[in-house]
Amino acid sequence: MDLENQQTTQVEIDPLNIKPPLDGQALKKYIEAGLSWLRTNQQIVNSLNVFPVPDGDTGTNMVLTMQAAYDEILTINETNFGKIIHSLAHGALMGARGNSGVILSQIWRGFARGVDNINELTAEYFVKGLLIARDTAYKGVVRPVEGTILTVIKDVTTAAQTAILEKEDLKYILEKIVEAADESVKRTPELLPVLKEAGVVDSGGKGLFFILEGMLRYVKGLPLESPITTIPSIASMNLQRGMETIEPGQDIEVVIDFRPFNSFDIEEFYNHLEKMGTSIQLGEGDGIYRLHIHVADGKQYEPIEYVKKVGVFTKVAMENLIAQMEQLDQKNTGSQLTLSRVEPGQIATVAVAPGPGIARVFASLGVAAIVHGGQTMNPSTQEILSAFENLPTDQIVILPNNKNIIRTADVAKTLTVKKVAVIPSQSVPQGLAAMMRLIPHGDFDEIVKDMEQAMLNVETGEITRATRSVEIDGVKANEGDFISLHNGKLVLSTTTLKESILGLLHIAHADHFELITLFYGEDVTKQEANQIADEIRFAYPDQEIEVQDGGQPHYHFIIAIE
Repeated sequence: MDLENQQTTQVEIDPLNIKPPLDGQALKKYIEAGLSWLRTNQQIVNSLNVFPVPDGDTGTNMVLTMQAAYDEILTINETNFGKIIHSLAHGALMGARGNSGVILSQIWRGFARGVDNINELTAEYFVKGLLIARDTAYKGVVRPVEGTILTVIKDVTTAAQTAILEKEDLKYILEKIVEAADESVKRTPELLPVLKEAGVVDSGGKGLFFILEGMLRYVKGLPLESPITTIPSIASMNLQRGMETIEPGQDIEVVIDFRPFNSFDIEEFYNHLEKMGTSIQLGEGDGIYRLHIHVADGKQYEPIEYVKKVGVFTKVAMENLIAQMEQLDQKNTGSQLTLSRVEPGQIATVAVAPGPGIARVFASLGVAAIVHGGQTMNPSTQEILSAFENLPTDQIVILPNNKNIIRTADVAKTLTVKKVAVIPSQSVPQGLAAMMRLIPHGDFDEIVKDMEQAMLNVETGEITRATRSVEIDGVKANEGDFISLHNGKLVLSTTTLKESILGLLHIAHADHFELITLFYGEDVTKQEANQIADEIRFAYPDQEIEVQDGGQPHYHFIIAIE
């Protein structure tokens, strides 16, 4: 389901639940409000990427983490505040995704400890819960960095300590911590230079602010939905995610590029479109807007006719979603993975793979389980835990293959009695290099050490398009340009795919290595990938060049240089 286009739940205001003290059932309303307001502002949080890459996922990760937490308490009839929030914290922990989701789960975990078994929340316990939430969040990070969500929860706690001295009133304290969260988020670029250089605030801190602000809006009786005021760039629109499931009435996908008239009213535009279909997205770039919508068969021309009333359309594309899903099902049915059989006492490996082709490569190397995910869709703690918990061995190695999944894997490691090692692989090439050193019947500690060493012997390249214009580390990228990342660092911006790859290989000193492997993504055809490979062979005649269908979203190429 397209998470960014789900309708936000409108929380009903119950005057009986906005006055202290608050019990466990009242807490549900506050959690629902925080989740609703976060989801309303999800795209804003997603857009706060430091690098201009189309994989902003902090908002999505925090929404999914909060949703898992809320689902855990939804049907519980318990009124004891402490018991309810312990269940909430457990749900957040199991549903945590990405660095922001894991830290958010630790905040809830700490708060639950601070209010353990109390029947109703008072101002005193509210502040105590925040104090322990702050400490738990900081202790959960090996090297805490200021200018992040950690700073925001710290500033929130300080504001609460001051507020309770002024007035022992829950609503007053809530108002003060929301103000503090807002100011703290605005200060994050001053504490973290990379944010200032990129021209953004910390995304995790912004997400926490929206959760708290949603609770305050609930108390004040304000709506938890609002007109979209921030339009993402066209390059950042994730139109593929809507293909995960097709809901009834979503027969035809319509994409329209148009230039609006001066009187264009975005709120009215959205309100009108919601009567036509679902999965509505709107992106903007250089004065051109791109509309994406799913409509029922027979209504595919309605969005076009409406767009003609608000602007001049320049391009229209339509796809039959039902037919696409049938083709996708057939493709998936014919490409089932053959995973390594695990015997008791063996070392079993779990790998996170961002695309079906990459998953097949990991399977061919002998992994015991694949967790599908990566950029834009980080797996949860529960998904990683479930991948290995039932394997018939007590020796597990996890390859996260993404820097935003390592912390989630570390959490999963703490929830099992099995012996688990998390190899801190930050990319697919690192994970594949580590996998080459696996000896299933070897000594666990020695194998882990070898795998960690092996991943350091490979260079990683990534090619995608810039979602906004920015200058970072002396590299100026314009929205829509091809950008090259070397070991996670932005190093080049060009106007052609060929230039971006050859430039990256030059920067990475590919001529000093033996093998260059190209994993092409879902936006690149096999023919295009082979043409690029031929260009590389001409430029690097002494290196071996391999081409693999990676199938990953967003990234045209993931490149291993070894």
